[in-house]
Amino acid sequence: MKKEVRIIEVGLRDGLQNEKKNLSVPTKLQLAKRLEQAGLRWIELGAYVSPHWVPQMKDTDKIVRSHLRKNASTAQYSVLVPNQKGMERAVASGITEIAVFTAASESFTQKNINCSIRQSFERFRPVVRMAHDHNIKVRAYISTAFGCPYEGKVRASKVKTIAGKLFDIGAYEVSVGDTIGIAHPLQCEKMAQLLLKDFSAKKIAFHLHDTRGMALANIVKSLEAGIRIFDTSIGGLGGCPYAKGASGNVATEDVVNMLHAMGFTTRIDLEKLIQTSKWLQKHFDRPLNSKVAKLALA
Repeated sequence: MKKEVRIIEVGLRDGLQNEKKNLSVPTKLQLAKRLEQAGLRWIELGAYVSPHWVPQMKDTDKIVRSHLRKNASTAQYSVLVPNQKGMERAVASGITEIAVFTAASESFTQKNINCSIRQSFERFRPVVRMAHDHNIKVRAYISTAFGCPYEGKVRASKVKTIAGKLFDIGAYEVSVGDTIGIAHPLQCEKMAQLLLKDFSAKKIAFHLHDTRGMALANIVKSLEAGIRIFDTSIGGLGGCPYAKGASGNVATEDVVNMLHAMGFTTRIDLEKLIQTSKWLQKHFDRPLNSKVAKLALA
């Protein structure tokens, strides 16, 4: 069994976009630098979306351009891109990877981006073409893969079909998301087994939320089924918009701590990660959702 796990840090994008407090550009740049120094090699820096809808992402271009200019590294940075206008900004920024997104639920897709799943593909198909024309890698997200706040259960077979279509149009990796934190361990195990029958473990990531306190257990069962790529967020940044007061993203340091205890390798310095979480805590008016960082503060 392969013992190395790849961690995708999404705190600067998926985490911060759900936070009420918007960090300053210097603070975000410092966070990106600290994450890299802790050994994280795949980091989302932001999203080229409308600041009207996601004000926390309004300074993404400043973050990307400044960080890429000042930091020569082997880390892979990415941004979320919803449309061609955003893609044009991504190309101009010098970023080498983008992410596109759809969902496994028609109702969620309509509520989230005001179109059907089929229309979401039509929207980002030219985005993917433009990315490939500029040698930019494309990652893809499938939201509500384990359950939808409007439709309830989502068929795993539908998730598999959508993942296949994303690979067909040129995504190198697909992140399967538990958007509302409703997944349980056996469900994650079965989803992983189904997807890995047809797709390589090098191409499937799980994005598991901790809304109901099951993220770590879900990760364990996913690992047992063969998943080796997980999206996480420093300090557990980012709440769940459908569960008031509940945590959303699972904390990177909690996942790394568990993985190391289980004998997996991540090439991440856990102590530096915890120190980064403690540093980040000072910039918020609430406790962050990290177990190991709280222990370090005790």
